[in-house]
Amino acid sequence: MKILYVGDMYSSNSITYLKKLLPMLKEKYNYNLLMVNGENITHGRGLSKKHYKELMELNVSVISMGNHTFGQKEILDYIDEVNNLCRPANYNAPGKGYVTINYNGKKITVINLLGRVYFEMSLDNPFKVAKEIIQNVPSDYYIIDFHAEATSEKIALGYYLDGIAHAVIGTHTHVQTSDERVLPNKTLYISDIGMTGPLEGVIGVDRNVIISRFVNGFSEPNKVATGKMQFNAVLLDFTILDKPKITRIHIEE
Repeated sequence: MKILYVGDMYSSNSITYLKKLLPMLKEKYNYNLLMVNGENITHGRGLSKKHYKELMELNVSVISMGNHTFGQKEILDYIDEVNNLCRPANYNAPGKGYVTINYNGKKITVINLLGRVYFEMSLDNPFKVAKEIIQNVPSDYYIIDFHAEATSEKIALGYYLDGIAHAVIGTHTHVQTSDERVLPNKTLYISDIGMTGPLEGVIGVDRNVIISRFVNGFSEPNKVATGKMQFNAVLLDFTILDKPKITRIHIEE
């Protein structure tokens, strides 16, 4: 089984770009399941029902979220109804902290978690929450989307779940890291998948807005950057269970 997991999709343009790339990605990587982090799709914050439906049209199997899960309030109208969308499991809110899907007789459970370093939110311990879910939810594969700021927290979770989870992949920073690896007990790991969205902004935002904020201490509100696009993802390959592989993918226009 091969899973293509797409890093933080930023703005609705990322859906258009993903749709453009899918035929090539399918041919080159021959993936079985497509999963994405979708918390930044609608204007950079949250996921509208319209954009959720557009992802469904692309046959996305699972959408994980993050700290901007409720950036679009209309998500409250559908988050409890759908079975393929998960918000952070260690954040007490509407929706599901994990989802389990079936593929060829196998169960795949995707768990979404928020890191606690630098986040000013009331969060349960992601280490304990992850292990509790894995111990109590029967599944053939456990994939963790750890939406966190600190690489140290991400790496620590990777080793903590090594041999228990099948993959621990980081999201949130929008900058792809080059530390993809197979941990000692066969868990696939990367600190951050990166971002699918505008290449020439600052993590998706118009660069002039962010530069002004750093130079002057204030700026206009965020707006989505324009220009060239980038695609970041990882391919999680479990074809040979005792020899799993992780491949980092980066494409630019």
